[in-house]
Amino acid sequence: MLAYVVGRLLQTIPVLLLTSVIVFLFLRAVPGDPAMVMAGQNATPQQLEALRKRFGLDEPLVTQYATWMSRLARGDLGTAYVTERPISSLILQRLPATLHLAFGAMFVMLVVGMPLGILGAIRPYHPLSQLLSMLVAIALAVPTFWLGILLILVFAVSRDWLPASGYVSVFDQPVEAITRLILPSLTLGSFGTAVLIRFLKSSISEAGNADFVRTAYAKGLRERAVILGHVLRIALLPVVTILAIQFGQLLGGAVVTEAIFGWPGVGRLILDAIGNRDYLIVQSTMLLFVATFVVLNILADVCYALLDPRIRLGR
Repeated sequence: MLAYVVGRLLQTIPVLLLTSVIVFLFLRAVPGDPAMVMAGQNATPQQLEALRKRFGLDEPLVTQYATWMSRLARGDLGTAYVTERPISSLILQRLPATLHLAFGAMFVMLVVGMPLGILGAIRPYHPLSQLLSMLVAIALAVPTFWLGILLILVFAVSRDWLPASGYVSVFDQPVEAITRLILPSLTLGSFGTAVLIRFLKSSISEAGNADFVRTAYAKGLRERAVILGHVLRIALLPVVTILAIQFGQLLGGAVVTEAIFGWPGVGRLILDAIGNRDYLIVQSTMLLFVATFVVLNILADVCYALLDPRIRLGR
């Protein structure tokens, strides 16, 4: 097991390197000059040149990339162009809001997706199951930004039941924080919920056709005992991997949701940095997202092996 984990961690190095190159080059292809953003439209050529030299923007791209990677190797994410604050402090300041949103969306996935997925698999021909399949297809097709705007119009503007924007820490004002978390969590978690429902229906249906299930029925066990004691034990194992992947996607996919609901998280930080052409913030945060996603996948594989003794990692 240890050899497997170490090997997977070593495999992440080329993935992160390739990601860093892609993000670095894509950002440099975006029109705009960070020096112009920092100095303003009325800046003189001398001021712009001084800013480019100060932040190394006048260096060749290869030199800029090498400088950035050398800092990352030392654990230094760099300094923001506009605010001139350490990027690590900016991320740590915004990270709690993003984690609140990600865990809220994950809660929606578990509370809504798990029971509906199990129900749809157990009663595939029930009218409610057919309706559920239609709703899942809609949830997979609806864009996140459109759903968020729709929820704001219905529940915040028309009915005034829930706030449309704003973030409050759950540790400071729990009730207010949960109230403000409902709409963003539903928006961000809708796609993952649909994926979980569809996956559960397929996994449970496949497990229900196994030989040991037919044997359990032949022994005279009731349907509830067979489903809870046999089918779900096998069908829910792959859910660990799905949840880990979805959580990683929630962290990266929170950019649009945070922009819609005025959520002061890391996603909003990335959007602001793109507008300001603050390359280092976008590069560092995107690389952290990819690293988090890869680590979560490794942990999911390890948990899967621990839950199912038939699986042996590292062989």
